[in-house]
Amino acid sequence: MALLNFKRKSDATQGADLEAILADYSIEVMPRTAEKIEDFTALLPKGTRVYIAHIEGTPIDDMVATARRLAEAGYPVMPHFPARIIKDADTLADWIARYQGEAGVDQALLLAGGVTTPHGDFDSSMQLLETGLFDKAGFKRLHVAGHPEGNKDIDPDGGMKAVNEAIMWKADFARERTDAQMAIATQFCFEAGPVIKWADDLKAAGMDLPIHIGVAGPAKLQTLIKFSIACGVGASLKVLQKRAMDVTKLLLPYEPTEFLSDLAVHKAANPDFNITNVHFFPLGGIKTNANWAKDNGGASGVPAANIG
Repeated sequence: MALLNFKRKSDATQGADLEAILADYSIEVMPRTAEKIEDFTALLPKGTRVYIAHIEGTPIDDMVATARRLAEAGYPVMPHFPARIIKDADTLADWIARYQGEAGVDQALLLAGGVTTPHGDFDSSMQLLETGLFDKAGFKRLHVAGHPEGNKDIDPDGGMKAVNEAIMWKADFARERTDAQMAIATQFCFEAGPVIKWADDLKAAGMDLPIHIGVAGPAKLQTLIKFSIACGVGASLKVLQKRAMDVTKLLLPYEPTEFLSDLAVHKAANPDFNITNVHFFPLGGIKTNANWAKDNGGASGVPAANIG
């Protein structure tokens, strides 16, 4: 249980560790949330990778337009490719061509997607990888989904067997079958101890892909609980429920400071730790998340527009 006993450092040292882990953070948007942002350079640091979530029912035109706008603002764009809403290989090739031709996209997050019944030929991100279409188009970076708490769509019994087998398959694919850089981007979590154990266990099993840990940005507690239930974040949900039982914290917004500080302290003590980056889910809003990163990230959080 020593894993859970994080040594507390001075505020200054711990703040430096937090700044270090926030370097090169990424953030997720949707077309409808991106529309509300007048100027991304006033919020996000230069070079911030911006994922664009593709929710079922969102037209590909909206996705590509959002990608083009972000790219024109100077940000590397990583659109989602949810396997279960892509009809067939021709559709996949068309999406790749449009993103590449209209927005200069050369990276993608491949995932099964939150749809129970596939719309067409694909059921998993592994099937998307096996088409070879991303390599044929010269994509430089491919991320795949990770689930530190498991995923009942993949392991209905609540275990981790199939999830871990899929990750190992993807690690093998990265080593042997693609020139693209690959990494794991995870679902959001709230508790450092189990996340560290999950990452360490994968490394011990020979999984060598870097991990970009999913983090819920600042938001109302009720909002986080709602999203956690919808996304199947079971184990970490207990952390929020415990917080909700504390009347003194119930009305205060959640911030990821403690979670990220614990990860940062561990990473500072273990430089070869395989969690390399932070990926934000801005559940309380993009501006709120970006401002938190600016307040806590030091040079890592300074918006592009603020750099002289």
